[in-house]
Amino acid sequence: MYIATVPNRSSPPAILLRESFREGSKVRTRTLTNLSHWPHHRIEAFRAFLKGGSIASPLSEAFDVVRTLPHGHVAATLGSLRRLGLESILARERSRQRDLCVAMIVGRVLCPRSKLALVRSLSERTLSSSLGEVLGVADVDEDELYEAMDWLLARQERIETALAKRHLAEGTLVLYDVSSTYFEGRHCPLARIGHSRDGRFDRPQVVFGLLTDAQGCPVATEVFDGNTGDPKTVLSQVKKLREHFSLQRVVLVGDRGMITSARIEQDLKQAPGLEWITALRGPAIRKLVDTGVLDVSLFDERDLAEISSPDYPGERLIVCRNPLLASERKRKREELLQATEKELERVAAATRRASNPLRGKDRIGLRVGRVLGRFKMGKHFKLTIADERFDYERNQTTIAQEAALDGIYVIRTSVAARTLSPEDTVLSYK
Repeated sequence: MYIATVPNRSSPPAILLRESFREGSKVRTRTLTNLSHWPHHRIEAFRAFLKGGSIASPLSEAFDVVRTLPHGHVAATLGSLRRLGLESILARERSRQRDLCVAMIVGRVLCPRSKLALVRSLSERTLSSSLGEVLGVADVDEDELYEAMDWLLARQERIETALAKRHLAEGTLVLYDVSSTYFEGRHCPLARIGHSRDGRFDRPQVVFGLLTDAQGCPVATEVFDGNTGDPKTVLSQVKKLREHFSLQRVVLVGDRGMITSARIEQDLKQAPGLEWITALRGPAIRKLVDTGVLDVSLFDERDLAEISSPDYPGERLIVCRNPLLASERKRKREELLQATEKELERVAAATRRASNPLRGKDRIGLRVGRVLGRFKMGKHFKLTIADERFDYERNQTTIAQEAALDGIYVIRTSVAARTLSPEDTVLSYK
């Protein structure tokens, strides 16, 4: 930041406060304000201060501080955004819409809040930082912010392509996962009733997927109908990688609930050059144990081993055991068993009470079903339901079978060992 004196023909020169900044490889200059109306002694005091002088006299004598705004966090975040070149990725030329989008990005980093609250933090009367003044958007309202988001949406494909060129390359790891959020309102065409990760099954929701590079840096996002299953979002990501980003060789990493056997056969194997890292589900791991392919005694002295199975030709299976996870699963299972027993005992007591006892297989079964559906422990109990009684006990056989696999998970991958070691493959999945 510096003070520039600009000749003005026959009129007195203009005194301008300016700053230099880098945009890509170019150094640009912008004028922050006109100081021509200031008296000479105040301009010279400010000039000396900007050159490294002390804020003490004469600067303190030349100015009266009437208001201060928090600025350091704004400067740090906005400066980082500009060093990353994100402004030019949003749009090559500066515009009102680009400045509004930058304000929303910086505002999200500094203090996540609603659009209405962001407007209040930018407005001249209610501002809480220098962000609105620095970007020249102090006069914005919430409607204009939403319009700026529509402007941004039209540029999504170009922005994602630019990010992909920066962060992805042939043979790179690409991480993919999905989440969801419930939706308030009735006018979103994507909002549907679906599996709610928020536990809000009474609300419609939207599902969104995120592609990142191996370090977790976001590259692309996509929004789906709220009733879309995780695996059904994979094909669109494969097409995006191949068609939009022009990547022929990548390793897609996703969890076992998303990159399923069906998706591997129908989507991933149909795309030459596309490899994957995922994990097996519980029933598949149990099958490996039952057929003798996986011997849990392998992990008495070590926590990682690579095995092969005819059910997965040309693929690697890396078996891991996490002692901390094993302990946590044991603890959680016991808590769920006890909670289930407590509720089942209430049902049993209802069949034994003297006044208005619970009767009928259907009524008793309905009560029991609600309990088992809540705690998901039905496979670990033996139940006896009659018209006038109900008995239960733990199924020690199924509990022991599940406990034997506590902390064990199996990574499934098509990536060759010469490309990724077992340890690096596990780390990539984690």
